[in-house]
Amino acid sequence: MRHRVKGRKLGRNASHRHAMYRNMASSLIRTVRVDDKDPDRPKVAGRIVTTVPKAKELRPYVERLVTMARKAAVHQEAAEEFATSAERNSTEWKQWRTSDRWQKWNQAIAPAVALRRRAFALLRDKEALDILFDELAERFQDRPGGYTRVVRLAQRRLGDAGEQALIEFVGERDRVRRKREAPVVVDKAPANEAESKPSSEAPADEESDTPVATAETDESIGDGAESVKDN
Repeated sequence: MRHRVKGRKLGRNASHRHAMYRNMASSLIRTVRVDDKDPDRPKVAGRIVTTVPKAKELRPYVERLVTMARKAAVHQEAAEEFATSAERNSTEWKQWRTSDRWQKWNQAIAPAVALRRRAFALLRDKEALDILFDELAERFQDRPGGYTRVVRLAQRRLGDAGEQALIEFVGERDRVRRKREAPVVVDKAPANEAESKPSSEAPADEESDTPVATAETDESIGDGAESVKDN
């Protein structure tokens, strides 16, 4: 049983998995810099399509590299204070090289160099390394994590019908959440007020069940009474 063992095997041994992650990470990073004249350029910058398990395993691998680049950018900015713009091996550069400013610059830039070497050990690709430390570090300078996202695709892979997904860098093609508008409250009056309120003036026929005497009934009652008296 694989207790406390992190990650998927993906049907490969350890060295094969590391080589696969290295190639996929380099491919993803290199798609950020698109050359319009290149016939083999990617359709969408900063995106590759792979299977869902591979995308989930690649995501922390790439985000670890971006974090290294972000940390190195902080040290590079601090070292700019002691740097020089003189050409290498010039007289001004040699004076700076033997001064105390070079010692301070060397101490400030050392962590950035160490992070760059660690990233190169994982990527083994100089072009991808330049894109990572020059473009992606500046792009995600104010973002404390979550540099990539995995989106599942409905179309299955031909051959084995594997579930596919795309992994891409965030910051572009992001969904903008729309603010919900406050609902408009409308006071609706009852459609038939007569039905909602009982009427105080009801007709006489509805108030009592006794029939109302008319003129014809009064005359007939009077004639009957007179005939009884005569008899």
